[in-house]
Amino acid sequence: MTTRLLTTAGLAISLAIAAAAPEAGLAQTAATSGGAAKPLIVGHRGASGYLPEHTLEAYRLAIAQGADFIEPDLVATKDGVLIARHEPMLGGTTDVASRPEFASRKTTRRVDGVETSDWFAGDFTLAEIKTLRARQAFADRDQSHNGQYQIPTFQDVVDLAKAESARLGRTIGVYPETKHPIFHAAIGLPLEDRLLDALKAAGWTEKNSPVIIQSFETANLKYLRGKTQVRLFQLVDADDVDKDGGIVLAAPFDKPYDFVVTGDKRTFKDLVTAEGLKEIATYADGVAPWKPYLLPGKPVIGADGKPQDLNKDGVIDERDRVLLPPTDVVRNAKAAGLQVHTWTFRSEPKRLASDFKGDAAAEYKAFFALGIDGLFSDFPDVAVKARDGQ
Repeated sequence: MTTRLLTTAGLAISLAIAAAAPEAGLAQTAATSGGAAKPLIVGHRGASGYLPEHTLEAYRLAIAQGADFIEPDLVATKDGVLIARHEPMLGGTTDVASRPEFASRKTTRRVDGVETSDWFAGDFTLAEIKTLRARQAFADRDQSHNGQYQIPTFQDVVDLAKAESARLGRTIGVYPETKHPIFHAAIGLPLEDRLLDALKAAGWTEKNSPVIIQSFETANLKYLRGKTQVRLFQLVDADDVDKDGGIVLAAPFDKPYDFVVTGDKRTFKDLVTAEGLKEIATYADGVAPWKPYLLPGKPVIGADGKPQDLNKDGVIDERDRVLLPPTDVVRNAKAAGLQVHTWTFRSEPKRLASDFKGDAAAEYKAFFALGIDGLFSDFPDVAVKARDGQ
């Protein structure tokens, strides 16, 4: 999830709001079957369940597995180049910590109100970034590819999508996320116009262009709406679910960070009310909430007041949750003229509710049945097969 730096410079961009009329209906770019649009499958950070995230290799694999879009999270280097990393912090996804020449670059910055010590992309030139190598961020996934792949620029990702589209004869979209917009503005590296310049150079400026921009913040999406017609999606975050399956909000995952800066008391929960969704429709084409906002689950609480280990494996995880009825978020979003995407789908059994019995395809099918228009998956091949009935 994203975190941002609270400064006067950050406030400037959070207030740079450009109003725009709501747009009804979002043209679908996914493959069609019998004239009906299929839900988009987005390769989340590429095929990140198999290879280190945000690498050309992971994106290429996602495309080979049938993903409609690939997702680069964007941060900026010291010399203002957009690169694909999940966060501006590099320690978790690269080998920077093992590089003695960069030991002195480790620093502490206040990110979303939290003192964070790490290596920040904004302190490295692109040439320095290119000397780093990616590593798998999840300890329980294959680590054998660590140290092999470079960190790509956004331009690298666009070039890959275009080349693969031409080679395969199908359109591969790009779904960039602007990470920590206020943080980047505060350090003098705002993302929005850099992204728009790159999209203009790619010829992607219209609503039907193969690109969707997403953000957890609202102010930068409003700013972007004033400058582009490409599709925009409002991400909706949270911290956890409680014993009753309710959404738990805790900083920094409780509200868009521009709300923190401007003193707006609303939270992410407020964004997915019927009224909140109508407001999103004034500046975005869609909404992308975390999965439990759409189909919640809860732990089973025993007589001792503690979550029960349903599968008796000695560990309490998502396998010990049971599903609850769907919420009305999808219905209300559609009523507001928004499309709905959701995230993040992962195939490991410990990341699946007990109802799915370890079958990732069952989870996909449950969400498709809700009427969603797209989803983000670390395992695009499994998502595509579930969508297409393979």
